[in-house]
Amino acid sequence: MKQRRSFAELYKAYGIYVLLVVLIAVLSILRPGSFFSVSNLVNVLRQCSVYAILAFGMTYIFIGDGLDLSVGNTLNLCSCVVAMLIVNQGMNMWLAVILTLLVGVIVGFCNAFIVTKLKVNPFLGTLGTMYIIKGVALWITNENPITGLPEQFQIFGGSPDWLPVPPQFIIAVVLFVVLYVVLRHTRLGRHVYAVGSNEQAARLSGIKVTRIKFFIFMLSGFCAALAGIIMASRLQLGSPVLTSSYEMDAIAAVCIGGTSSGGGDGSLGKTVCGALALTVIRVGLNILRISTSIQQIVIGAVIVAAVAIDMYGRSRKQ
Repeated sequence: MKQRRSFAELYKAYGIYVLLVVLIAVLSILRPGSFFSVSNLVNVLRQCSVYAILAFGMTYIFIGDGLDLSVGNTLNLCSCVVAMLIVNQGMNMWLAVILTLLVGVIVGFCNAFIVTKLKVNPFLGTLGTMYIIKGVALWITNENPITGLPEQFQIFGGSPDWLPVPPQFIIAVVLFVVLYVVLRHTRLGRHVYAVGSNEQAARLSGIKVTRIKFFIFMLSGFCAALAGIIMASRLQLGSPVLTSSYEMDAIAAVCIGGTSSGGGDGSLGKTVCGALALTVIRVGLNILRISTSIQQIVIGAVIVAAVAIDMYGRSRKQ
């Protein structure tokens, strides 16, 4: 006899798709002209792409049973670094981008070192680096934004006339394809799942657990740096306070997408849906002229509900 699936299992399988359909249906009824306008759809793509890029790295972190609270401030720091290299140092744009991505990877390396070598809890370790990174960004910029980026820098996140879609959307799609293949079709990806499922068992089976953790944290730093470059390109400036609480948005996209907070389970495809749902919620509430404070309450409630359902499902399996 076929066993009935629990609500938690049904949510993990189909919940994000149902949520997306409901959100779009409600907004299409309440504000059909506003939500489906070309300008709004382009804005959704722009915003969703940044959330998704941050969330890709966070998905690997979650699957590996970790947490990275530093990605938001890493994004801000890297927006400052790329702006300083181009504007203040007169560096070639492409070289500046490569060095900025390297900065993000170095931040991830430091996080991994703190977690794996110093044995600090990922929450506390990355909470500490979050404040360190913010302080560094404020220090190197004298707490001022860096403006004067060249027009050609808009190729990463601006609005070039020759592109039919926002450039950050193309970047996000390419990154998704690469990371999806790595996660689902390579030994490295299988090892990430194994470490998140049972670290001790993974170590006994010969998996280099420390290397896997360094990889996922460095990937998270890379994604944060890439998002910082895109935001600097879009806004044509770098700032230590360019964004606020983007690490929470990345975590929200991952949780809404159904990736387990306990490690060993998750999907990049559903993370994309989570990022899209988060964007639709924010954009939709803006269209409905709901205050920012209420928006935070709604998104917080959605995160709590998603995590509670995940924990309930995990408890039933034990």
